[in-house]
Amino acid sequence: MEAEEEPAANTYIIRPNFKHKFKPAVVKDAIHQILQERLHEKQYSSDQANVWSKEISNAITQRLKELQFERYKFVVQVVIGEQRGEGVKMTCRCLWDSDTDSYAQDIFMNDSLFCVAAAYGVFFY
Repeated sequence: MEAEEEPAANTYIIRPNFKHKFKPAVVKDAIHQILQERLHEKQYSSDQANVWSKEISNAITQRLKELQFERYKFVVQVVIGEQRGEGVKMTCRCLWDSDTDSYAQDIFMNDSLFCVAAAYGVFFY
């Protein structure tokens, strides 16, 4: 006699549980730490800014995966520019579910460069 197979469990989740919800304060701390580690002794170089941006973006993405925000998709944006004493304004606009989705950002500045890094977490239904 063959054993009857149990039906697969429903995996449709409309909200993350609290433990796995995107936490902007935790993400901001992670971004801050990465920016300090990667840029604290750097001097601006237009040739290297592109490479640094990619490295920092990948490091932030990896750290977000380690934080185990289940069912989240991440978008990480890193901008590095030369510090000339001029002001820079950056804005973003997102259309999302404010109950589940969020973002965190941090800014690094020294005498030579500035860096703005933002990480967006979007819950995958």
